Amino acid sequence: MAFKLNGNPLAVDVAFTHNDIQYPANWLRLSTAEEKTAIGITEVADAPTYDSRFYWGDGTAKALDDKTETVDGVEYKTLGLKSIFKAQEKEVAGKFLAKYDWYVVRKIEKSTAIPTAITTYRDGVRTACDTREKEIDACSNTTELVTLYGSKEDGTPNMTQYPEDPNS
Repeated sequence: MAFKLNGNPLAVDVAFTHNDIQYPANWLRLSTAEEKTAIGITEVADAPTYDSRFYWGDGTAKALDDKTETVDGVEYKTLGLKSIFKAQEKEVAGKFLAKYDWYVVRKIEKSTAIPTAITTYRDGVRTACDTREKEIDACSNTTELVTLYGSKEDGTPNMTQYPEDPNS
């Protein structure tokens, strides 16, 4: 909740003056609703906030699919949320895989076998990324994408489940 006095916003934990009376910084926190009303302070609901990953500042959903436009003969492509989220998944998976790329190089250069745990892990990373990309593609609207990336009941983010690092 936000507070206003004579149409002007009041910041919580900031001292203010009204009718030649200086109010301390903690007054808004400590005063009752009746005390605030008595001097003309009104409570105003905070403006709604939207998750900027999915919505513009005014709450309008961002486009799910890519959009291509031609302006003055020049083609412009704007990525939709699906492309953006899939690219992010590829980047995360790539970072997980990069840590063990040296095994692949060593295999090619020296014919040294890649440990099974590393091969299994790398396959798991690719599978997890592929699964999430398919889940993203299956979303037909922003609400479904928000649900896919939203929070679980305990408040933790619903992140892609990549396998545990074999060296952790």
